[in-house]
Amino acid sequence: MAQLRNQLIELIRKHSYREGDFTLASGQKSSFYIDLKATTLHPDGAWHIGELAVDLLKREEIEVDGVGGLTLGADPIATAVSLAARARGIIWPAFIVRKEPKGHGTSRYIEGTENLKPGARLIVIEDVVTTGGSSIKAIERLREAGYNPVATLTVVDRQQGGAEAIMKLGLKFFALATIQDIRGG
Repeated sequence: MAQLRNQLIELIRKHSYREGDFTLASGQKSSFYIDLKATTLHPDGAWHIGELAVDLLKREEIEVDGVGGLTLGADPIATAVSLAARARGIIWPAFIVRKEPKGHGTSRYIEGTENLKPGARLIVIEDVVTTGGSSIKAIERLREAGYNPVATLTVVDRQQGGAEAIMKLGLKFFALATIQDIRGG
């Protein structure tokens, strides 16, 4: 798994890491930006993320009934993790948490609930965690809907307080890589 992790870090450096002057989703200014969609939507990136995430969650013995998070960043990751689990004979349906309720039809915040049992233990997925705001919004929506978020898994932790904010909500926090890993090589 160490080799897969190193390969993922290289893919992130190549496809997603940029230096310059950026404003983050949290509103903070930053001298670097990680547009992880370029990696998560690449077949190699998705495959690496799925394999590493399933391995980590199994190794940590986290009980999982589904994986997903706030759209749009979590969507390809949740699918990659769900498919990697399926390849191992494990069924972890993916779900999507909308930022706003659907404007027509069911008018709901969470998609994929048909595949989740009431009170399901869920992993909240995020591409990059800075303050944890996106994960926290997803956690709140899931709890309101009667689900049990048990952990957050991010691909990259910017190490700017997000992990701590999430853990204050009683969830475990896991990162496949940190900003130090990405910038360090």
